[in-house]
Amino acid sequence: MENTPEVKRLRSLDALRGFDMFWIIGGGKIFVALAVLTGWPVLQWWAEQLKHVPWHGFHFEDMIFPLFLFIAGISFPFSLAKRYHGPENRGALYKHVLWRGLILVLLGIFYGNGISFNFATMRYGSVLGHIGLAWMFAALIFMNCGLKSRIAWFWGILVGYWTLLLLFPAHDLGANDPYSMEGSLVGRIDRLLMPGRLYRKIHDPEGLLSTLPAIATALLGMLTGQFVMSGCLGNKPIKKVISMVAASVGLILLGLLWDLAFPINKNLWTSSFVCFVGGLSLLLFALFYLVIDVWNIKGWSTFFVVIGMNSITIYLAPKLIDFQRPVNTLFGSLIKLFPANWTGVLDATAYMAVVWIFLYILYRNKIFLKV
Repeated sequence: MENTPEVKRLRSLDALRGFDMFWIIGGGKIFVALAVLTGWPVLQWWAEQLKHVPWHGFHFEDMIFPLFLFIAGISFPFSLAKRYHGPENRGALYKHVLWRGLILVLLGIFYGNGISFNFATMRYGSVLGHIGLAWMFAALIFMNCGLKSRIAWFWGILVGYWTLLLLFPAHDLGANDPYSMEGSLVGRIDRLLMPGRLYRKIHDPEGLLSTLPAIATALLGMLTGQFVMSGCLGNKPIKKVISMVAASVGLILLGLLWDLAFPINKNLWTSSFVCFVGGLSLLLFALFYLVIDVWNIKGWSTFFVVIGMNSITIYLAPKLIDFQRPVNTLFGSLIKLFPANWTGVLDATAYMAVVWIFLYILYRNKIFLKV
């Protein structure tokens, strides 16, 4: 574990996390409703971007989950620097990492199933579980390796995963394409080893083998966080931004090139997907970091920071809290005053307002759910 300069919380990271969560908690519905209302081509294009692609390919929606994992990765070197006090507390750090991974897996199972004892039909794969396991293994690599070894792990995972899928396709469903849902090793392992119900019956996008390349996504975030914390490049933030932008462009181009042989695919979390989306994530972070932490233009970011500081809370809250009821109570009569074709936009906007106010109350009272 390298010595690092004094740790300063990055407001840009909280804002980017909030930006990512904005689309999950209802922001997407506002833009979809606007597309329906206006019929504007640019909004219709964006509404299409807010849908997952069926299999190969990429839409913005496919980036939301890996962006969150990338952000969790960036946070880890900062957290590690605060928690690490020498070899005597190394065991406590391992306990923290393992416990956090386990808690996220359990929260993911609860999110997908509620409190259920029908173990045979439960779905065990989840977004939170995928994040927990990928982050946990990446953290263990980060804690036990130097910079060169971390980079070797990153590329080794991506090349190794490609090799596994290419050399060991599944034939149990009669398919020959190693990158198809029916023919991939990923789905085959899910069918053989995953307990309970698979999300797509024969494949789970948050299954076992696809956790492997997700580790690389988290590790890329950790490498980014370590780079920002480090004193390299004369500790000049603008040079770091330029370096991150250059690296992001390289990753995006590599992902597009790799796509020709190993298609960009979120369901399989392919190596080309890791590079392409990792490049986009790094570019977004560089932009937020430049504007908020380097140029110190912060006012606009408060909206997203309020969301980002309680991301786990608002991800889980809709399972326990009916936010639509206060929307109907506070805004229902007002919405009815407008033409019927405005209902979708106004209802989605009111829902976001209620959710944000809930988070703002928590934010002002310094109530944060941390895992």
